[in-house]
Amino acid sequence: MSRTLKLNNDKELPIVGLGTYKSGPGEVIKAVKEAIDAGYRHFDCAWFYGNEAEVGKGLKDKIDEGKVNRHDLFITSKLWNNFHEKDKVVPMLKETLDNLKLDYIDLYLIHWPFGFKETASLWPVGEGKSAYSDVDYLETWEGMEECVNLGLTKSIGVSNFNAEQIDRLLKNCKIKPVCNQVEVNPNLNQKKLIEFCKQRDIVVVGYCPLGRSEYAGTPGFPDPTIFDPKVIEMAKKYNKTPAQIVLNYLISLGISVIPKSVTKSRIIENIDVFDFTLDPEDVAYLDSCNKNQRVCPLSMFQDHKYYSFNSEY
Repeated sequence: MSRTLKLNNDKELPIVGLGTYKSGPGEVIKAVKEAIDAGYRHFDCAWFYGNEAEVGKGLKDKIDEGKVNRHDLFITSKLWNNFHEKDKVVPMLKETLDNLKLDYIDLYLIHWPFGFKETASLWPVGEGKSAYSDVDYLETWEGMEECVNLGLTKSIGVSNFNAEQIDRLLKNCKIKPVCNQVEVNPNLNQKKLIEFCKQRDIVVVGYCPLGRSEYAGTPGFPDPTIFDPKVIEMAKKYNKTPAQIVLNYLISLGISVIPKSVTKSRIIENIDVFDFTLDPEDVAYLDSCNKNQRVCPLSMFQDHKYYSFNSEY
């Protein structure tokens, strides 16, 4: 099983990466170093996560140690919603590069297709439509293209875009997006969107691949498949953990996954998923878990004109 996916600009994206959302100061430096030791080369960051300086410190320590070179690593970051105006994009990426202590990143994404006003708070829940920016993501994309032209990022892509938004972008871009990062897990397997992107030579990167276990049992939230008794049985059959079963299944859909962890044993476990193949009946069961239920719907912003989850995919 290959450990990388080829992007439409011939760059290689490692299939398993480390997610860094909600990883706190101190613990994220350690997680990054342990991940590099475990063989990770793909790190998923974002300005909004507020921890890029710590991620950068972990990367730098390992580069200084001689464990990895910069060109071995694939670093992703994302442009936050308050900075969608074209002239804000380059300065925001420069801020990210400053935090990460890097000259360039490998992939820069528009975090969400909808924007907030620069004067609004970063998470304007309850502020109503007055917090919304109506800057078109096509304008934002022009700023993204400028980042490539300046050599600040090797590749650009989108996150949380639906099929219609991707098609509109493809009709209007000079540089094609290499990826769409979206939530993918057995409760929301995104097969239609994955197929749609594949036909357009766009790779899907799946976040929350294991669901969100901290919300398990919360009404309206899908329970993570790692707690499913059948998946627990499967794990025994293959001598793997439920998380490894789920990640292997998702990889078999032809996508990259970015499980987040700060626990050394889980970090190691999450990349050790390439040495087995699920039997067809196990794949069929995991396929049947699809409920089209999101753990990250951001429904508080669903009245924004560029909100992406009102369409089927």
